[in-house]
Amino acid sequence: MSELDRYDYQLPTELIAQEPLPHRSDARLMLVDRASQSIEHLHVRDLPDLLQPNDVLVLNNTRVLPARLTGTRTRTGGQWTGLFLETDGRDLWKILSRTRGKLQIGETVTLHARESGETLTLDLLHRLEDGAWAVRPDSSTPLVELLDKFGRVPLPPYIRGGNMVDSDRQRYQTVFASSPGAVAAPTAGLHFTTALLKLIASRGIGIAEITLHVGLGTFRPLQSETLAEHHMHRETGSIGKSTCQLIDERRRAGGRVIAVGTTSVRVLETASQTGQLEPWADTTDLFIRPPYTFQFTDALFTNFHLPRSTLLILVQTLGGDDLIREAYQQAITERYRFYSYGDAMLIV
Repeated sequence: MSELDRYDYQLPTELIAQEPLPHRSDARLMLVDRASQSIEHLHVRDLPDLLQPNDVLVLNNTRVLPARLTGTRTRTGGQWTGLFLETDGRDLWKILSRTRGKLQIGETVTLHARESGETLTLDLLHRLEDGAWAVRPDSSTPLVELLDKFGRVPLPPYIRGGNMVDSDRQRYQTVFASSPGAVAAPTAGLHFTTALLKLIASRGIGIAEITLHVGLGTFRPLQSETLAEHHMHRETGSIGKSTCQLIDERRRAGGRVIAVGTTSVRVLETASQTGQLEPWADTTDLFIRPPYTFQFTDALFTNFHLPRSTLLILVQTLGGDDLIREAYQQAITERYRFYSYGDAMLIV
């Protein structure tokens, strides 16, 4: 078995969840216990019974932007699609573009608002090194307002071919999302309801929030022959002083730091490279792979990930190759639902 074959598996396509369940916390939850090397089959609503009073859940509060854009090329009348990636904080956007024919510097694209009929013109200024375009909108309206008017939810292609329906605006978003900036959801957080979080808090379990704006790289499979050759994508995030203090206090009291999602792990581990958890606000390209030693992640609540992805590599690094491979095989046998709208796993 090659190095990357350890992170591969065959998934029947019918197990890729195309719709969220009617109730978020009704999803199945696989409990994977590293100490006993055991696997149990539960539901997300059972999570409060699996936690202890001094534990702390770490949630990623990033908010998914309606970053998928469609419009018309002014020069040719042809259809144009784009994906907003980021802004320079002033008036330039970075966008991935797709259209028939070659785009030219100086072209404009017209977007149409879904409800109001308003239009927005984008000036395509120049191509960037990574193939994206630098674009300037002809409006001083704040970014989030413009995307809310003209954008759609950027579903991954394995959900209905990326075609959104109205309910995705709510369901492809966590109930605690508050910091706009992601182009993909931190999917582990999709399972939590306000009622479930209140129940967890009422039992003395801490709830802390960090931010990591999930980028397109989260879906990118490994293209290299070895892990060492993989170029990890960068994502922007932060963790505040009060959050660090809460996590540190809980851990000192014997509690576990339970990361909700691999994105929370990346922030926790990036902010604790010195061995202490410290406030942090920057970009991270941390690639967690064997033989990584985790600093501030004691347990992980996560979804089931794509084969040969950096997310699955992180999960196997924490849970162990044999146990996680067995867990995934059981999930397939038991007909679990996979990927963004699918079921969850708790590794303790």
